[in-house]
Amino acid sequence: MAMTKMVSLKTPASFALRASSPLLFNGLLPLAYSISSSSPQTMKKIGVKASFQAKVLPNSPRGIGSVNGVILKPRMGVMFQARRGFLSELRKMEEEEDFASELQYELPLKIVKYPDSRLRAKNKPINIFDEKLQRLADEMFDVMYKTDGVGLSAPQVGVNVQFMVFNPAGERGKGEEVILVNPEIYKYFKKKNVFTEGCLSFPDIYADVERPISVKIKAWDIKGKKFILSLKEFNAQIFQHEYDHLQRILFFERMHPDILETIRPALQDLEQKYEIRTGMLAPERVKGHIQD
Repeated sequence: MAMTKMVSLKTPASFALRASSPLLFNGLLPLAYSISSSSPQTMKKIGVKASFQAKVLPNSPRGIGSVNGVILKPRMGVMFQARRGFLSELRKMEEEEDFASELQYELPLKIVKYPDSRLRAKNKPINIFDEKLQRLADEMFDVMYKTDGVGLSAPQVGVNVQFMVFNPAGERGKGEEVILVNPEIYKYFKKKNVFTEGCLSFPDIYADVERPISVKIKAWDIKGKKFILSLKEFNAQIFQHEYDHLQRILFFERMHPDILETIRPALQDLEQKYEIRTGMLAPERVKGHIQD
């Protein structure tokens, strides 16, 4: 997101933003359990992802149950877990599998421009907080400052992870640099305002976008510490623009249909330039406003 002087509808002056059929349970049986059966193939500990039907045997000692008719015997005093526990473990495992692998990016970073498909790719959460992540933040700030930006999301430099940086001052050594890993909005305020926004992925295109003037978010910092943050006015505007990128939403989709029509030719021009530059059809064509 780049910064230029502008006038909002409700504030005297601001800046333009330019960037950027269920199973009974399904999970893991604890290793503390063994399965007893007449079949020697089932006399083993279970530690693999599978689907089961489970029940507690009537008139049985506490903690003994069965899976698909096979008796479960708790060992060393460990009790059979409820279905809810297995479902919770499965969800946790599936979420962990969805984390980004080791970060991969090429330097120097370059701005990805619409309609590049990387702007619509899924952005995975991060669970590795290392020097490579810090380097990515440093390089993103460098690109942002060189392009007169105030905010930048990772997918805008071709790295599809839940990561963003911003500095409302838009200048190195001034303002406050903010790094957000896996950000989530947990509260939008009802009051909204209209600002003129631009985006580094949409060079020289500016138009009005209405957004809440304040949000509360939770995120992780560059060291992996979770925190809660309240953002207002310009900071909230920058964050929401970059957060949309992480959700695969582009700023023209937030515009009123009448506003969108004013920039449609410019968007179509970017689509044509992409086709000339790459020799491929544009992966998307401008459509319209999305519902909040």
